[in-house]
Amino acid sequence: MIRPVRQLPGSPARGFTLVELVIAMAIAGLLIAVTVPGSRKLYQSMQYNQSVRGVLGLLHEARRKALDSGKPQDVELDTEALQITLNDKTRQLPEGFQLSVSTASEMNRQNLGVIRFYPEGSSTGGDLEIVSPTGRGVHITVDWLMGGVKQEAVDAR
Repeated sequence: MIRPVRQLPGSPARGFTLVELVIAMAIAGLLIAVTVPGSRKLYQSMQYNQSVRGVLGLLHEARRKALDSGKPQDVELDTEALQITLNDKTRQLPEGFQLSVSTASEMNRQNLGVIRFYPEGSSTGGDLEIVSPTGRGVHITVDWLMGGVKQEAVDAR
């Protein structure tokens, strides 16, 4: 049998007062107000980093596949759809990002910029620039002679 707890005479009441609850809720509200903008910037930064790593990975993979297979590999760059494609792999840049491309005009097809990697290690070369909505960006250069991929940070603000 459960007995109700009796309060002894002169002992303090159990529980929280209304003032204590209001103060606790005010502190929680301040913490949320401070952390939410920071988490949004963190998410945007993660999105940007993941996008750049994905594009760099696709370019490196195209070069490696060309060397391994003995067949040229084309990377297609669609600035309108914000997509970079190698065979059946596509990297989609998030909405709000900007993609600009400079490639050999004889390789381009139907509004797509194309960078071709050859089996001996060279490429047609080209430049890409990816800029996030915050203005943070990267300039990626594909060397035509050695097929190497280099990146350099840019600030588009």
